[in-house]
Amino acid sequence: MINPNEIYQRNQIMMARPEELTLMLYNGGVKFLNQAKLAIEKKDPAKAHSLIMKTQEIITELMVTLNMEIEASNSLFSLYDYMKQRLIEANITKDIEILKEIEGMFQELKTTWAQAMKSL
Repeated sequence: MINPNEIYQRNQIMMARPEELTLMLYNGGVKFLNQAKLAIEKKDPAKAHSLIMKTQEIITELMVTLNMEIEASNSLFSLYDYMKQRLIEANITKDIEILKEIEGMFQELKTTWAQAMKSL
């Protein structure tokens, strides 16, 4: 059976502008990290692993979409790489504090990106 929520989400992605897609990725990162923290608290390491991996995939997508001809992209690439490395560590140790650290970074990136979108 077709899930109406999945269809709606797929349509949102297909119709979004590139800058909106970046914001969606940041939102997804925050969402998956929150869910991963809950999974760790509930002693469900398999679910936590899956959610952390989804967050790593989001970061990979953010990395590959950077325009490396823009100077700021180098800094963002380094930040994303750091975030990915910390998530690997968090996934191995199931450390909620690391997830909180990365979530804070996602929140800050999301806020900055949303402000940039408004100014354009």
